[in-house]
Amino acid sequence: MTRRAPVRVADEVLHAVAHGRPVVALETAVLTHGLPRTPMPPPPCADELLGSLGHRWSETSPANLELARAMGAVVRGHGAVPATVGMLDGELIVGLTDTELSRLGAEPEVVKISGRDLAAAHVAGAHGGTTVAGTLKAMELANGAATSPIRVFATGGIGGVHRGWTQQPDVSADLLALRTTQACVISAGAKSILDLAATIEALDTLGIPVLGLGTRWFPRFLTAGAPPLAVSREVASPAEAARICAAHWSTFGGATGVLLANPPPSRYALAVDEVESIIAESVAQAAAAGITSSAVTPYLLDRVAAATSGRSVHANVAALLGNAAVAAQVATALET
Repeated sequence: MTRRAPVRVADEVLHAVAHGRPVVALETAVLTHGLPRTPMPPPPCADELLGSLGHRWSETSPANLELARAMGAVVRGHGAVPATVGMLDGELIVGLTDTELSRLGAEPEVVKISGRDLAAAHVAGAHGGTTVAGTLKAMELANGAATSPIRVFATGGIGGVHRGWTQQPDVSADLLALRTTQACVISAGAKSILDLAATIEALDTLGIPVLGLGTRWFPRFLTAGAPPLAVSREVASPAEAARICAAHWSTFGGATGVLLANPPPSRYALAVDEVESIIAESVAQAAAAGITSSAVTPYLLDRVAAATSGRSVHANVAALLGNAAVAAQVATALET
């Protein structure tokens, strides 16, 4: 077998970067390890967030692939170029084509790739979806000496400090990647299953600015934010967030990323109390069943989906599409 280059940046992305066009990086863990690989009816947010862009959610294609396509369509619809990141045959690709997305979404053997996993996955010739940390590393590799590097990345919710961390330290590599990568990450805060108070403290300790788009409170992925968990500063628009990012990196020499917390659309968000109750019960059940380490997160997410009759999946899709739209606006503002 001919060994491929470790990293490949798509021609469209290279052209956009070279000409100062806005680019938005997108991860693929949601494609490989998120939504099911079976068709799903259009989520409630589809018409509102996709209809005006001329994109339609297909009821005959796998849901994971449709979401990846929809995120790319939203980025394009708001004037930016999507650079979806993933690995095929050990090659890290920044700017997957639709054919490559289809293949990655259907591969039976895929791994979830964080920054630490890139070398091993490359040597093994693996297929994989990148996490937040893995995508940020890919952006860094793609940027190289580019005069207009990729600085914006849209995801669902970042990883953080896990519940029970005082007994068994479990902190996502996403936080350290944000600490060392100059990028604006747009997310619906952090996943509700985490210890969010500890996650916010960790972000503060690492010196990562946390901006809230139209909110003082740190969003909880599937729900809006609520006291007492606050962001470091509320911003009124993506353009304001872009100005802060530019000042952070250029004027004041900030080496960290900036987290722009964008609450999920209120029409599709779940109630805070409902989600907290489900998670608390599920955490206890996981402990009783001896479920630990990396198996905890998928178990909790499955429990939340079952307990909400799938409404959590709809909230997840709405958050991802909303974040993609905001990311395109931030990227555009950074280039003007």
